[in-house]
Order: sequence, then C-alpha cells, then structure tokens
Amino acid sequence: MGNKATDIVTALVTPILEELNLELVDVEFKKEGPNWFLRVFIDKDKGVDLEDCSQVSEKLSEKLDETDPIEQAYFLEVSSPGAERPLKKEKDIQKSIGKHVYVTTYEPIDGEKAFEGLLKDFDGENLEIEIKIKTRSKLYTVPYEKVASARLAIVF
Repeated sequence: MGNKATDIVTALVTPILEELNLELVDVEFKKEGPNWFLRVFIDKDKGVDLEDCSQVSEKLSEKLDETDPIEQAYFLEVSSPGAERPLKKEKDIQKSIGKHVYVTTYEPIDGEKAFEGLLKDFDGENLEIEIKIKTRSKLYTVPYEKVASARLAIVF
C-alpha cells in the first residue's frame, strides 16, 4: 500500500506545488506504532515557512478528501525536509555541489559504503566527494548508479 499511496499523493500534490512555486522533495507513507503518517516534504530556494506548509496541507487535504485514495486513517504532515535534506534527484545533487553530504552505496567502493564529505562535482554519472581524514584529504569517485541514499550533512 505504501508505494501506491505515495504515487497517488505525488500526483495530487504536484499541481498544488507548481501553483505555489514550491518543490516536492519526498512523500512518505509509514506506520509508526499504531498510527499511519502521510508526510509530504516541500522546499523552495529560500526555504519554506509555516505559511507554505499550511497552504499545501489545506489544499492537499481537500484533494485527499475528494478522492479518498487511502483506506486507513492517517495523520497528514507537510513540512520542510530539514537541514539534512535528502537528495533524491540528480538536480538535488547538482544543486549540492560545494556542500557537505552523506552518501551510502549499494556496494563498497574502495572498501567503503559510506562517504561523508564535501561534494566537489557531479557530472550526471559520478559524484566526486572529498573526505578529510585527520590532516589529509582523499577524493572518492562514486558512480551515481551505485548510490543507495544521499543527503545533506551538518558539519559540527
């Protein structure tokens, strides 16, 4: 049910976001404890605010009430993706060049499956990630097709 629900919600929310000049980052439909949560993560260049989330929530709620695509009861949450935003699409990765990222892969590359460092480049096929190890830096080339997940990372 999860994938079908997220596909339907994606189709319903996309025109709403286009109208409001917002970007869809992700849609999740998850069971946590006894409750189901439908989470819609939105963003825009200067970040979203409470008003943006509220507008999307109201408009999407109306569409969901009209079409009633999800059988069970759930809580709808619309929010920003947060500081450690997931990088789901190629354009998300492209926009993150020069930022600190955390990337995991499906299989080891140079013996590693997790890379946290500065995203130096992305040419559509490979990510170049510079990782600092004590006083030295190492540049890893990670094929995009092997990326399991990617997100921005906070540097402390």
